[in-house]
Amino acid sequence: MFGGVFPDLSIIAASVVFWSRKEPGRHRSTETGVGSARRSRPHSSEQIDQSPHTQPDSDWGLRRIVDRLLDRLFRLVVVSGNLRIITARGAAFSYGDGSGQPVAIRFTSSRWEWAVILDPELRIGEAYMYGGLVVEQGSIAAFLDLMTRNMSSRPPLPWSEFIAVVRHVLRRALKINNLRRARTNAKHHYDIDERIYRLFLDADMQYSCAYFEDERYSLEQAQEAKKRHIAAKLNLTEERLSVLDIGSGWGGLGLHIARTYGASVVGINLSDEQLRVSSQRAAAAKLPCEFRKCDYRQMTGTFDRIVSVGMFEHVGKRDYPTFFKKCHDLLAHDGMMLLHSVGRLHGPADTNAWVWKYIFPGGHAPALSELAPIIEKSGLILSDVEVLRLHYAETLRHWRTRLLANRQEALRIATSREFKHFVKGEAFLRMWEYYLAGFEASFRNYGLCVFQILLSKKLQTVPMTRDYMYDQRQTPAVARRSTSLRLV
Repeated sequence: MFGGVFPDLSIIAASVVFWSRKEPGRHRSTETGVGSARRSRPHSSEQIDQSPHTQPDSDWGLRRIVDRLLDRLFRLVVVSGNLRIITARGAAFSYGDGSGQPVAIRFTSSRWEWAVILDPELRIGEAYMYGGLVVEQGSIAAFLDLMTRNMSSRPPLPWSEFIAVVRHVLRRALKINNLRRARTNAKHHYDIDERIYRLFLDADMQYSCAYFEDERYSLEQAQEAKKRHIAAKLNLTEERLSVLDIGSGWGGLGLHIARTYGASVVGINLSDEQLRVSSQRAAAAKLPCEFRKCDYRQMTGTFDRIVSVGMFEHVGKRDYPTFFKKCHDLLAHDGMMLLHSVGRLHGPADTNAWVWKYIFPGGHAPALSELAPIIEKSGLILSDVEVLRLHYAETLRHWRTRLLANRQEALRIATSREFKHFVKGEAFLRMWEYYLAGFEASFRNYGLCVFQILLSKKLQTVPMTRDYMYDQRQTPAVARRSTSLRLV
């Protein structure tokens, strides 16, 4: 989890290699060779004089070893593409078959090189955040796209696999997603200053995968299509339906359902920032839409429809049975539920170490094989599954482009005194860019997808064919009801 709920294995390993020196990113004085004097290390992208005349022989020999290890690491992974790496010593290495967009990165410190060698999954992202890795040609998005394309067809590195196993054991021992932990995790990601989100989201502040019915859609059009698609699957044809929105975000989906279909909506959320905004929007719109601070485990009542978009990833694998059993209890006998979640196409896997630490602490993207047995035991019927493959990649591309277009304003916000995040300023922007670019690359190349799962209690609840979904998208329930009242 963020801030180290358990000690990060890479820090332990690095401390052994660095002789208990300070962790990368803190930029204290350089290593000391025999008879050498300490010198301050330049920060981030400053050029470093790495000539033999300025380094002790023992230090220079160690740096050559680091170069060789780094070269070996990337040579094991990169087979296709066009990647060039410049080490802190000034050595340059090329990888791939020369195809595609050229990408060049440079390491500014041998400590960052060591850190990446020991634990690339965590440390490459940190190196980019804190200036230990600088993109000389191309972009961080192009670099991550190249890396994920190559990694998707290669077995994991032996030492990375070992670290992953240890992390998995530690996470299982400590992944207790109780009410307090769930609130902390929600606050970590969603209680960041809303102005940051407004810089890259659409006007309705939809922070989940859009639906690109047409590849030429703008972000706004695709997010509107997503809301229509979800609402149509829920078959909101009857009057005065009650709808529960679990993980209601900034309220856009709930408000859309209340406005367009005349349903009564209750949204629950654990983020104070999102609740503040969504409650203000509901009051201004004067719609039957209420937003509460409530964990799904504490919710009571019965609802005709349940929808949950982009929240299930935070439930935690251990609590899947609890989640589906609770949804079963909250759903009316003839009700329907739609679950929209990031998932995995190629079987279960743990969350990336950097993502776990900096973006989604406690998060887990499930494979269908992890969900189906639990859904069966909950008493719910798995009535329909749709797999959205590249829709989220396109969504993330739009978000990243918008954020970078507003970079100066984002930097101003991230350096302000009231900004609530333990990573601030330039490091925060690099962290966010790395997050958006990394997820986009993973949806394109590394087996991430989005599942839309339709659940019910009765076989007869969901219509026999999918035709109803597309009919609903064309003519919302409110429009149909008003039309039926006309006298011809």
